[in-house]
Amino acid sequence: MAGEVREPEITHATIIGRVVPLDNEGYMELVLLAYRFRKALVKAIKMYTKGIDRNTIVKEITKELNLGYADTIYKLAKLIVKGIRHNESNPLKIKIRKLFIASRGFASNKGNRNIRLLSTNELQVNIPWKGWVKFKVVFGKRYIPLVNELIEKALSKQLSYSGKIVFRDGKPHLHVSVPIELYLKYFSKGRANGKLVAGFDLNSDRINMVIVDIQGIIRDTKTEWFPEATSHGFSKNKAHTMRLQALARLLNYAYRHGVGIVLFEDLARIKKRRYTKSKTANRKITRFPKRKLLQHGIVMAMKYGFRVYLVNPAYTSKIGEKLGKELGLDKHTASAYILALKYLGVANLISGSSSIQKKPEYHYLLNSLV
Repeated sequence: MAGEVREPEITHATIIGRVVPLDNEGYMELVLLAYRFRKALVKAIKMYTKGIDRNTIVKEITKELNLGYADTIYKLAKLIVKGIRHNESNPLKIKIRKLFIASRGFASNKGNRNIRLLSTNELQVNIPWKGWVKFKVVFGKRYIPLVNELIEKALSKQLSYSGKIVFRDGKPHLHVSVPIELYLKYFSKGRANGKLVAGFDLNSDRINMVIVDIQGIIRDTKTEWFPEATSHGFSKNKAHTMRLQALARLLNYAYRHGVGIVLFEDLARIKKRRYTKSKTANRKITRFPKRKLLQHGIVMAMKYGFRVYLVNPAYTSKIGEKLGKELGLDKHTASAYILALKYLGVANLISGSSSIQKKPEYHYLLNSLV
């Protein structure tokens, strides 16, 4: 269906390492840089919100940091303001709680202007008032070959990578954004050549999957539950890990059961979060980083060699709830099924030889998707 389905725009995948300061002074300098970075980002957000032009913002931020950081901060401020406005909130009231430092990639600057890998265990960070400061970095063994090639190509100006140092419980971690082609070279798990289609519905406490054939007939359904992830006081990091593990299990199941195409909701089409009358449900919605899970899910699916598509989620919940009652499916499984029908083309299914054609009572529901 024209305009309903698109391929995801994934160009990079993230790998994470642990940053180890060589001494206490280095650690304190890194923390100070993170505080100044956050302060500069808040300032840039306010300036961008007020309509101040890019050159003025970058020039102002450069007074505190350097051009590389200022350029990154401007890009972040722009994205944050657009996201806040998308949710119909006020960017001038934004508060950045987390401490982090980020620097965009530049091929002509040995891969990155300010956060630069020298080897698989050595990192240097440009601290504007001090210069380059070295740190130890520790990656998991499985990442070493990838990091080696990344550094080799970056130093020869063949590619770039973005770097981000994030503080978790006071400990710095390095997030490196790697070109997706290079990432898949080392972490591909297979080549999914199956003929079936799997639709996924991502939720805060469960992930629902429906597997259908090209005629739209349901061949399998499977749900992974993790209700504790939405419990009050439950760690956000643990909840995120739990959801990733659940999604990984479902993707592995799909790979082993003849699926070649994976479908997710196109969250970019959702104008704002859909809240309910339930305070408990709204708390779950607010705490659930659905877009983050989607990004991870797309990369995970690409590792299996699935063809991945994003489908317009408009009306999937409402229609899925009605159709689900007829088919004996819960509303979340039915929503995943609607994604598959949209991908396959509802009009073709209705007029073709699908089993749906034999059930005219569904037509009033399905026609609303066209």
